[in-house]
Formats: sequence, structure tokens, C-alpha cells
Amino acid sequence: MVANVSRWICSGLFTAVALSIVAEAGSAFARDAKHELTAGAVAQVITPPEFPISVNGNMSDVQAMSAHDPLHARCLVIANGETSLAIVVCDSCMIPRELIDAARQRASDKTGIPAANILVSATHAHSCPTVAGVFQSSPDEKYSKFLVEQIADGIDRANRQRVPARVGSTSVNEPSQLFNRRWRAKNGESFEDPFGGRTDRVKMNPGYNNPLVEGPGGGVDPQVSILSVQTRDGRPIALLANYSLHYVGGTSGPVVSADYFGEFAVRLARHVQAPSSGTPFVGIMSNGTSGDVNNVNFSLKSGVKREPYEQMGIVAEVLAEAVGKVLGSIQYEEAVLLRVKDTEVELGVRLPSATDLARAEQLLSTVSERPLKGLPLVYARETTLLAKYPKTVTARLQAIRIGSLGIVSSPCETFTETGLAIKKHSPLKQTFTIELANGYNGYLPTPREHELGGYETWRARSSYLAADAEPKIRETQLRLLKEVAE
Repeated sequence: MVANVSRWICSGLFTAVALSIVAEAGSAFARDAKHELTAGAVAQVITPPEFPISVNGNMSDVQAMSAHDPLHARCLVIANGETSLAIVVCDSCMIPRELIDAARQRASDKTGIPAANILVSATHAHSCPTVAGVFQSSPDEKYSKFLVEQIADGIDRANRQRVPARVGSTSVNEPSQLFNRRWRAKNGESFEDPFGGRTDRVKMNPGYNNPLVEGPGGGVDPQVSILSVQTRDGRPIALLANYSLHYVGGTSGPVVSADYFGEFAVRLARHVQAPSSGTPFVGIMSNGTSGDVNNVNFSLKSGVKREPYEQMGIVAEVLAEAVGKVLGSIQYEEAVLLRVKDTEVELGVRLPSATDLARAEQLLSTVSERPLKGLPLVYARETTLLAKYPKTVTARLQAIRIGSLGIVSSPCETFTETGLAIKKHSPLKQTFTIELANGYNGYLPTPREHELGGYETWRARSSYLAADAEPKIRETQLRLLKEVAE
């Protein structure tokens, strides 16, 4: 009798334990199934269908007559049973919020992906069609409508191409192509601004052997961040990279070009050994926090002579090779959490005073020639246009979590110092910022850099946010990262 009871108890305990194990395993399976990934990617052509067309990135308007290389909106869609999201990187200098909002909504209508879960950014190549008015280049309305349609169609195509997928992330340092372009003045020296003042303690791109400066005033972020997306059997779907380099330049003639961002995508395909048949692999290079960084080393005695487009190729190859070397170390997961937080922040605008406006209007009244020549006249025009801005603007910020990777957006040309601070304080294992995303709000110097002055702080449509905008944006970005990490 005792033995029978004992056997019954043991059997019952065994059954309970077994059922518990099965239930736990079933729960884990359910969680994994809910988080199993699908992904698709497309490089949607956004090369202008018609020329001539205005090009962004210059103090005067440049009319491109042809395309040296194709421009793309590179679209990546990732989804699981809970969440779907899209990341788009466009070969464009900057894209205003109204166009991005329209593209996000149109893509959402087509795909069902919530508009708040779509991130659209510009690479900041200075050789792409104008869709945001800055300095003397004005938006091409026909191309702007075309761009909205192409972005939405690209997201839709990527969504329809989704297949069972896996993702992994890593990073590699590549400092050789980065140089802080804001150089500090030597003691007692100062530089003139376009408004007639002489209080700047910083000179952007000071030239070689400039005796008035002592060295770069800031650092660089050497990290190439990587999100790799593959099919379950290891076929490359897409790779999203992020690097904090302004742009390279070095084009020839009146043409549009995707700069090193486009060349990186071409060269990366070889390094990931993407198959030549089937659905094309999509390489994507996004711009990190490069508002004070470029590809020119003014520590040298003189510049290095390059042929047109040569430097773009050099930078692209260096980065593609660096990425290729670490691909084998990536650990992939087929089921991960996807989370997105999207919000707005209100920011002050540095409006010109009545005296500033009167001075600008008087200066402009002395000339009739167009385009305007010289910084004082160019910035006088910017003053008259900026005077029509509201006292505050709202900027859209976003945080995305893909497993242990965090991505935050910035609608500004963000300084390296800000990007490094976000990486340092992020609660997620790996984090990077995609700048010029979900709108365009100009440069984002820190309060200290505002005090030092220099080109990136000169009041214009390219730099108009209040000096306290950077802390507000950075704090909001970190709050969003904390929310998606919980």
C-alpha cells in the first residue's frame, strides 16, 4: 500500500513536472513564433526623370544636366508577428518633413505598416536634386512629387518581397576617413561672420597651413555600425551601415551623383558575396552624426590631388572592406523583439531681430544681379526668408529597436559629440543615430559650439534652431531608447 502511494506520488510529481516543462517549452515556442522575422529590401530608383534640375549643397544654384550614377531610395522592411517597420535611406542632400510625412503616409496606406514605424532619411550628398530650399537653390516641385511616390513605392515593393529572415548586428572602427572640420582659433584670434561681426572662435575648413588656428576643436566617431539581414539559409538580403562622415564630393561637371554612399552600396555587394541571380542584395549606407566632420585632413601641408570621383571610390572601398572583414563574426537570430517609438519635440527658432532684417534688406537693395555673390549677400537673403519662420517648430524624433540594436533618428546635421553621448548612455547593447531623418531642421551644434560660433552656427535656413535645441533632442532620443528597451 505504501509502495503504491509512493509510486502514485512519484508518478504525479513526474507528470506535473513534465507538464510544466512542456508548458514552458510551448510558451517559449509561442514567444519565438511571435517574434520570427520576415524581411525584404529594394533599391528604388530616384534619379530625376528630367533635366536640367537644381542641385542642393551649394551657396549658389547649380543646374545638373545629367546623372553620373543612379540615385536610389534604399528601402528595408522588417516584420515579426507583432510589429512591422521600414527604414529608407535616400540619395538626397536633405528632405523636408512635409515630403517625408507624405511618403510615410502613402507607404502606410499601401502596406499597413504604421506611418510612425517608417524612418526616411537623406544621405546628405551635395550632388543630388533640390527638394529643400537652402541658400540659393529652390525645390523642384515636379521632382519632389516624384520622390514621394518613389519612396512609397519602394517601401511597398520591399514589403511584398518579405521572406523568412534572420538579423545580426556588429560594428568595426574605421577612423582613417574622418576629420573634424571645425578648427579652434589661436589665443586672441577671431574670425568674421557674414553679418559683419568678428567674434567667431572657430573656423570651418580653415585651409592648409593656416597660422591663425591651432587644431581641430572636436573629435570623430570612427565606428561603422552594421545591421545585416539574411534569409534563414544565409543569403544576403540587405546590410544597413552607418558612418559619421558628412559627404566626400569631387564630382565633375553639372551632374547628379550619389557620392560615396552609392559607391559603397555597389562595392559592398562584392564583399558580402551576394549572388548575381535572384532578388538583388541591397547595400545601404546611412549618415550618422557628421555635422562637424568631413573627409579633408587639414593637418597636412597640402591636399592630395584626385581625379573626379576617385576619392568617393577610395572612401567607399575602405568602408566596404572594413565591413566585409567583420561579417563572419555576426551572430544571427531568427526571432527578435521589434519596437518603435515616435514623438515630436518643440524647439525654439533663432529669428532675426528687426535691426537684422532692416540691415539685410538694405544690403540686398544695393544689388540686382542674380545669383548673389559673396557670403554677406547670401546670408542677407537667408535673413529675409528666416524672418518669416514661426517662433517655434516641432521636430519628429524616433527610436527603433531590432533585437539588441537601437537606432534613433535626428532631423538635423548633428555633431559627433551628440552621437557619441547617445551611444554612451543608450540602454541597448549597440546604438547609432541616423541623421537628416524624418525631416530637415538644419545644423544642431551643442550650446558650447554655439558660443564658439563658426559656419554651422550662422543664422540661416541651414542653421536656425535655438542654442538649447541639442540638449532637448538628445534627452528625448535617450528617453525613446529607454522606452523601446523596456
